[in-house]
Amino acid sequence: MVKRFDTNVAVAGIDLDVPAGSFYGLLGPNGAGKTTTLSMSVGLLRPDAGTAWVLGHDVWADPVRAKALLGVLPDGVRLFDRLSGAELLAYHGLLRGMDPAVVDQRARELLDVLALADAGRTLVVDYSAGMKKKVGLACALLHAPRLLVLDEPFEAVDPVSGALIRDILHRYVAGGGTVIFSSHVMEVVERLCTHVAIMAQGTIKRVGTLDEVRGDRSLEDVFVEVVGGRTATGEELAWL
Repeated sequence: MVKRFDTNVAVAGIDLDVPAGSFYGLLGPNGAGKTTTLSMSVGLLRPDAGTAWVLGHDVWADPVRAKALLGVLPDGVRLFDRLSGAELLAYHGLLRGMDPAVVDQRARELLDVLALADAGRTLVVDYSAGMKKKVGLACALLHAPRLLVLDEPFEAVDPVSGALIRDILHRYVAGGGTVIFSSHVMEVVERLCTHVAIMAQGTIKRVGTLDEVRGDRSLEDVFVEVVGGRTATGEELAWL
């Protein structure tokens, strides 16, 4: 896929296969093109060239069927936050044409498991950053998708919420689901992922299973080597 914004090439032609049943980490520094890539892959942003396929369905040629298989947690896209958590989930279920009774049951279970039930009638706009991530994940899971695409799901999340999200994603993959998420936190990726791709300047620099990519080194060392940008901090900062 390729995407340009005026003269800036955000994604310079990438080809990425995500195996079914994998826990896939898309890594890269800020500005690498991760969000643009994921947005094109789920139908939020039209690519200038290339196609995206979800379990045999073209996201742009057959969007209804493809998106029925997708659960998406975008980064920086506002929720309908003048609703309570329960109302937000009900609205998402309505948009997807789900049976109201099924939506009600799943919403209660998701809010309970994600420790959001106590929020009651509190509007999502008044949620903490961690609570917003969790209710966004609940919306992505509501229709039982086979693929979760999560953009920076652990950003601005406290350790307790982060651990809870990790547990739920592990359970989801163990049940046959597939997760791809973007991050630049190496510790989280090494703990969760079976496969990784390192992205920089709009291209994939390194890709494979976690063990193939990192070898006998830490993922952070490989990432810094591939991406570059580390500079010496000796005499330049002697005043420190």
